[in-house]
Parts: sequence; structure tokens; C-alpha cells
Amino acid sequence: QLQFAESGGGLVQSGGSLRLSCAAASYTLDYYDIGWFRQAPGKEREGVGCISRSGGSTNYANSVKGRFTISRDNAKSTVYLQMNSLKPEDTAVYYCNLAPWSDRYWGQGTQVTVSS
Repeated sequence: QLQFAESGGGLVQSGGSLRLSCAAASYTLDYYDIGWFRQAPGKEREGVGCISRSGGSTNYANSVKGRFTISRDNAKSTVYLQMNSLKPEDTAVYYCNLAPWSDRYWGQGTQVTVSS
């Protein structure tokens, strides 16, 4: 079964950068549009952005537009989320999934904590 695995999270100061990675064991992601999502404590999960299967099209939430970039390397079957100019309000657990998401495929996520 398709199971996403996210990595690359950590603790960073405000203004810093992180790059998250998304892969799926035993599956190639080339056939799928992929989304990044996040869930902050006490809040509902929200979409961050998504990328088409070819990588030719991306969309972002207004809150991250201009700071976050989604890319993919289909040869490595990996999708990335480059996060720059991080703010404390970006603190959340970050997940990848299909776009639109499916409840069956949530992974463990990766924690991103931005200190002020």
C-alpha cells in the first residue's frame, strides 16, 4: 500500500530555511500530483501547496507564497518542500500526500519548529 514518508524537519530560527523530502516506499511517485500539508497544534490540517506529476505546475497557499517552493525529482521518486524565511507561525507537523489528499495515505509527518 502507498505510504508516504516525510523527512527533513527540525528546529530553526525565524528567518531560517529547511528542506523537507517526501518519498513512498516501493512506489514511484511519478504518476501522482503531490501535495504538502501541515497541522499546527490545536489547528486543522491545511494545504501548503502542490505540484503536478510532471513538475510543470505548482500552487501555493497565500500564507507561504514567495517563501516556499515545491519541486520534484522523478528519477529519485522524491518531492521536496524548500522553506525559506521561516516564521514562528510555520511551526507544524508537515505531511505529504496525493493532491487532493487521501486519508488512506497519511504518513507520520515531520516536525518543523521555528523559534522567534
